Amino acid sequence: MSDQLLPGVTGVLVLADGTVLQGIGCGAEGAALGEVVFNTAMTGYQEILTDPSYMRQILAFTFPHVGNVGVNVEDVEQVSGGGSETAAVGAVFRDVPTDPANWRAEADLDAWMKRRGVVGLAGIDTRALTARIRDAGAPHGVIAHAADGRFDIPALVQQAKGWSGLVGLDLAKPASTLQAFDWDEGLWDWPEGYPRVDAGGKSVVVVDYGVKRNILRALASTGAKITVVPATTSAEDILARNPDGVVLSNGPGDPAATGEYAVPEIRKLIDSGKPVFGICLGHQMLAIAVGAHTIKMDQGHHGANHPVKDLTTGKVEIVSMNHGFTVDRDSLPDAVQETHVSLFDGTNCGIALKDRPVFSVQHHPEASPGPTDSLYLFDRFAKLMAD
Repeated sequence: MSDQLLPGVTGVLVLADGTVLQGIGCGAEGAALGEVVFNTAMTGYQEILTDPSYMRQILAFTFPHVGNVGVNVEDVEQVSGGGSETAAVGAVFRDVPTDPANWRAEADLDAWMKRRGVVGLAGIDTRALTARIRDAGAPHGVIAHAADGRFDIPALVQQAKGWSGLVGLDLAKPASTLQAFDWDEGLWDWPEGYPRVDAGGKSVVVVDYGVKRNILRALASTGAKITVVPATTSAEDILARNPDGVVLSNGPGDPAATGEYAVPEIRKLIDSGKPVFGICLGHQMLAIAVGAHTIKMDQGHHGANHPVKDLTTGKVEIVSMNHGFTVDRDSLPDAVQETHVSLFDGTNCGIALKDRPVFSVQHHPEASPGPTDSLYLFDRFAKLMAD
């Protein structure tokens, strides 16, 4: 019970093994259940917290000072839906989020988290938590915030222990748009912001499994006309739009679970001969569609400083990543070429079909947040459509 806690504690992170991390609650009051992961990015906390790929996860920031640039409406990455229901449910910080000091800030992080329903915890040793996740894997946990400092710790432990986790969980449907829409906003350009792009080039259909706004902006900036469709859209409906190419977006959850309905449609898209570009969850399901398998990772890859080698050029790029499942590179069939690999752990980060204009990457080339090393992939896709 709460009498086990130190005086002044208003927030806790309770793990399934009974571990209780005590600190200062921030953001929304209440409790949220999820998988606890860490992110190593030094910037872009708003983009991270609104990435649908973090759905049903509690995010611990390794960078200690968060909140200094505030938040604004432009940097939300969710396209469909609003708060924590389709993005991170909780956030853990070393220090209490600071007041904003940036010309783009429209609100402070704490108030924004309250409005979105994101439960926060500050004042804990995030290095120790990161080391624990690194050594033992991402645990199930409950993050809770109560201004009166009253928590039923045994009940929170049981809640964390009883959760089945992300394996077997399809989260793409709730993260996806409910109806098709067009997109014409391009990449951010100082000082104008996000421009409207006149689409005079090829047409692209994006299958929304939890797509990020900056993926759509990067595609639009190639000059393509963008149409976004729901995750459950059939290949027949996609091809009826006569696109020049199809993008399989990022998204949350287990690719094998989402793949139960998505993979048969992806196979039809591949067979159509249209250029196909998969990103993150889209990459994993594309790999399943061509005969490979995916596996759950212990910690996953979450951050904006991951080195990846493009085996087709020999170049190394620093990329943004956010995934807890990976393609088993040993399961890739002969018809598939491995194009990218992680230099951290050797896991697969990209594939291409040898006889079709189809390729995909595990990382997030839209760089929101993160370096822009991988933006060339959108041009590579545009070139495939032009050939």
